[in-house]
Amino acid sequence: MKRTAVLKKLKRQAKARGLGYGTREGTRHAIVTIGSTSRTLGRHSEIAEELGKGWWRR
Repeated sequence: MKRTAVLKKLKRQAKARGLGYGTREGTRHAIVTIGSTSRTLGRHSEIAEELGKGWWRR
């Protein structure tokens, strides 16, 4: 799955759950914040789809 598609999917899911969403760029990763949870997302053009699925388990 493309990186932009993963970010869009996370943003839609955050909105659907009523949580805040934000991103900022680190040196080598994007830092995605949903609600009070922050995770890093590598700057690869292709990202494993399981990554987005695992986000909601934490």
